[in-house]
Amino acid sequence: MKEITKQSVIGFIGTGVMGQSMAGHLLEAGYQVVIFNRTKDKALHLINRGAKWADTPRQVAEISDAVITIVGYPKDVEEIYLGENGILHHLKRDSLAIDMTTSSPKLAERIFEVGKGKGVSTLDAPVSGGDIGAKEARLSIMAGGDEESFETARPLLDLLGSNVVYQGKAGAGQHTKMCNQITIASNMMGVSEALLYAKKSGLNPDNVLKSITSGAAGSWSLSNLVPRMIDEDYAPGFYVKHFIKDLKIALESSREMEIKTPGLELALSLYEELAHNGEENSGTQALIKLLEN
Repeated sequence: MKEITKQSVIGFIGTGVMGQSMAGHLLEAGYQVVIFNRTKDKALHLINRGAKWADTPRQVAEISDAVITIVGYPKDVEEIYLGENGILHHLKRDSLAIDMTTSSPKLAERIFEVGKGKGVSTLDAPVSGGDIGAKEARLSIMAGGDEESFETARPLLDLLGSNVVYQGKAGAGQHTKMCNQITIASNMMGVSEALLYAKKSGLNPDNVLKSITSGAAGSWSLSNLVPRMIDEDYAPGFYVKHFIKDLKIALESSREMEIKTPGLELALSLYEELAHNGEENSGTQALIKLLEN
C-alpha cells in the first residue's frame, strides 16, 4: 500500500454539515484535495479555498491516492463503493478508501472483501462529535479493517479527530459506532426530560446546567446540546433523519445478536414520531419539542 504524503491526492466525497469541515482540515494541512458532493453549491466554500471539483465519484477515484467518504445512508455508501461506477472499480491498486459514514457493519465487511479482491485497502471509520467536533477537529474516530491500512491512514485521521482508535477487523468500526449511538439514544431522552423538569419546576435551566454538567450526570449531549435546547436552536449538528437511520441499524444488529435494547427501541419510536411531526431535518436536540407538546 502506498504511503500517504503531502504529494498524495486525497479524494473527499460528501461535503455536508460535517464533511465540509473535515475536507477543510485536509486543505489546511497542505494536501491536494479533490471533492464531489451531490449538491455542488455545498462545496463552493471548499472550491474557493483550493479544492478541485470532480463531476462524479468515479472521477474522484480515478485521480486519487486515497478517498474519504461521509454520506447519508447505507444505500448511498453501497452505490458509491459497489455500484457500476463505484469507486472500488476505479481506484488504482494499492490505494486506500475510508468510509466515515455511519453505516451497516455487514456492508463494511462486503466493501472490505470487494476492495481486497481489487487490491484496494478499505477502512470503516465512522465518527462521533457532530458539527462541533468536525469544525474543531475533535472527532472520535473508530476504525475497522486491516491494522496496516489503519496505520497508513493515521496521518489523515489524526487531522480530523482527537480520539482515533483501531477497533479490529472490517465492520468493527461500525459496530463500535452502534455502541456509541445506543448510548446517545437513551442519553438524549434523559437530558430532554431533565430540561423539561427544570423548566416546569421553575428553575433557571442555565443554573441547573452549571450544577449537573460537572457531576455524575455529565455527558457530551448535556454540555453541547442542552444549551441549544434552552436557546430553542434546533439547527442540525446531526440530523434527526440520520439519527433514525443509525438507530435502525443498531436495532437490526442487536436483534441479530439477540440482545434486548428497550432504551434503543423507545428512543427510535420517539424520534420517528418527531420526524413524522416535520422535524426530520432538525438537529437531534429537537426531541425536547416532542416532550414539551
